[in-house]
Amino acid sequence: MKALIAVTVVAATLGGCMSATDHAAQLPSQSGREMTVGIVQMEIRKGMTAAAVAEALGSPNIVSKDQGGSESWIYDKVASEAAYSSGSGGILSLLVGSRHAGAVSSSQKTLTVIIKFTAGLVSDYSYHSSKF
Repeated sequence: MKALIAVTVVAATLGGCMSATDHAAQLPSQSGREMTVGIVQMEIRKGMTAAAVAEALGSPNIVSKDQGGSESWIYDKVASEAAYSSGSGGILSLLVGSRHAGAVSSSQKTLTVIIKFTAGLVSDYSYHSSKF
């Protein structure tokens, strides 16, 4: 029983010592490649086929055709990150009462890519990125 209490005290003491970065590192990773402005700049070129664009960027969120038959692919990506870290004062806080501290950090970024095709080939492309 004493061993169980000792393990519980040690776990409680160490469990509150992780930083927001440590917690963020424990989040599951995203599968696949994240789309960035750099990838768009490196991979997309006028004259590319739709298949080559799909291989480079994946499936678009929106596909539309104008009256002339030209097709536009729109990639609209939004990413949010939030990290919360909390901790206590360690062993001393267990003896004199619980005192907790914490921090929250969040950010959001967007990327919109518009690719226009004429006769099945990229005729033009543009992008807009923001982070806040």
